[in-house]
Amino acid sequence: MNLSALQFFKSLRPNNRQFAVIGLGRFGRAVSATLHNLGYEVLGIDSDEKRVDQALCDEIASHVLQLDAMQPSALREAGVFEFDTVIVAIGNYIQESIITTLNLKEGGVPHIVAKASSEIHGKLLERVGADHVVFPEHEMGCELARSLTRPGILERFEVDPDHSIVEVVVPKAFDGKTLLELDLRSRYGLNVIAVGHEDSSSQINPSPATILHKDMILVVIGSNKGINQLPV
Repeated sequence: MNLSALQFFKSLRPNNRQFAVIGLGRFGRAVSATLHNLGYEVLGIDSDEKRVDQALCDEIASHVLQLDAMQPSALREAGVFEFDTVIVAIGNYIQESIITTLNLKEGGVPHIVAKASSEIHGKLLERVGADHVVFPEHEMGCELARSLTRPGILERFEVDPDHSIVEVVVPKAFDGKTLLELDLRSRYGLNVIAVGHEDSSSQINPSPATILHKDMILVVIGSNKGINQLPV
């Protein structure tokens, strides 16, 4: 169960099948390739000819165009305003990012997701019309800190600032015990979603009689406070 992808993709509309990704740097390429591999129709856009050629070569999108996203006429001619969701992945170029987001909003795009490089940049993006702002570097830094301090947690998806879904290696203290014996809900305020092994399918909504072993993976949902109280 891959939880890390949920952190970004929770911002995308569930029934949408078409996406435009503006900016094909590392972040934009990753978003475009993931959406494309999941079967969605993706239009990749960048002003840099080399990035466009590389995207075409690597087949990370259904279609790839070279254009200046700061020009509303270019976006209109490319049909970008017709997309339900557009991801602005040019966070390192603040002026270009803000103008592009404004152009998309004025062009009538219903849902805009934009990458920000700082808190001020994020606030400006929201002011000009971004519906959801993401901070990839910040989120990666937080995830690294968590992985160093809580090595047993393999994946984390933040439901809100105080609650998460985590994929965690079964602690030694839980080895050989059933879910009923552990009573994670009463002890930690956590609910078990799935149990399984890393290289095999998971058992969703497992029985209270399920016996845990230290080489297994446990997926739980609950408060961050309860998650942090789990034994290592």
